[in-house]
Amino acid sequence: MFDHQDALTSLDENIGLSEKLAYIHAALSERFPAIVRIAVAVYDAKTDLLKTFIHSSSGDVPLLHYQARLSEAASLREILRHRRPRVVNDLDVFARGSAEHSQRIASQGYRASYTMPMYNHGQFFGFLFFNSYEAHAFSEEDLRQIDPFGHLISLTVIHELASIHTLLATVKTARDMAHVRDSETGSHLDRMSRYARLIARQLAEQYELSDEYIENVFVFSPLHDIGKIGIPDNVLLKPGELDGHERELMKTHTIKGREMIDRMLGNFELSGIQSIDILRNIAELHHETLDGKGYPYGRAAAEIPLESRIVAVADIFDALTSRRPYKPAWSNDEAFAMLKKLAGSKLDPDCVRALIECRAELETIQDQFNEDPLG
Repeated sequence: MFDHQDALTSLDENIGLSEKLAYIHAALSERFPAIVRIAVAVYDAKTDLLKTFIHSSSGDVPLLHYQARLSEAASLREILRHRRPRVVNDLDVFARGSAEHSQRIASQGYRASYTMPMYNHGQFFGFLFFNSYEAHAFSEEDLRQIDPFGHLISLTVIHELASIHTLLATVKTARDMAHVRDSETGSHLDRMSRYARLIARQLAEQYELSDEYIENVFVFSPLHDIGKIGIPDNVLLKPGELDGHERELMKTHTIKGREMIDRMLGNFELSGIQSIDILRNIAELHHETLDGKGYPYGRAAAEIPLESRIVAVADIFDALTSRRPYKPAWSNDEAFAMLKKLAGSKLDPDCVRALIECRAELETIQDQFNEDPLG
């Protein structure tokens, strides 16, 4: 009576998206062993960037920590124009393409691909790729059976990302209702979250970071100061220097942030999201310093999670280069000099170096998300 084993029962477990994709791929491979790679890329509409996210590649990974502007990917734009998946049973047609991702896929030896656009409530949010080393691997009959797996993957990704975005939207609404301003302008959050992603991408090889981790740092970093919602306006918005009591009260925003996140996760029943500890660490520990003199716990060096160290550098850099009521904006060179001065004592030197090495991309972010006159 209970002899049948559900091949996808692992999807019910509390595991990460990459592991879920691996289980789906394993089940699909029993029927279609020619499919050797399944990958998901997610889209950031604000910057037009399509970013590698999760994959189940066997062997080498042709696209890791990769991003490209959708506006510059003509073949992928055609998929969106038709709003239908695309089958390419002989990838030699892209062999002479100028796009880096096409060249990487070709150099890996893939001969056929099936690409599905992913939509959530009608809004495009990414692509799903199936690849094979065999030419003509995708017949019409095969695709009819592959399609349900594609939609299962899409729905699995949507479920987790939609849950996170619901949480983010709730926090943004709460922050707006509480009239939190200070450094938490929308432009600040757009910039610092993308600085954090730059740092994580730059450190990916050194720290063996997955694309899923990098995307989580990007998505969660805007919540670093969520605890400020619980700080009284007379302290949070004080134009002058804080006194000793006010500084200690301000420091409690880290613990308040962790508590607020845990309450929201419980209320939304999202505690099972595998990556959620990244969010907790960012909110609670981004003011810890390498020398152990930070707060709230005085953690030092490697005791501070990498995501917290990344966000600390991204946040401080944007604070330095942004105009405030009490100071003008610093130049990038001035801010870099300060980060170097703090590296090794307060800030992680790897994170500081990573941000400085990405100066061109950093300045692109600054141009796109510059402050409005009231910023």
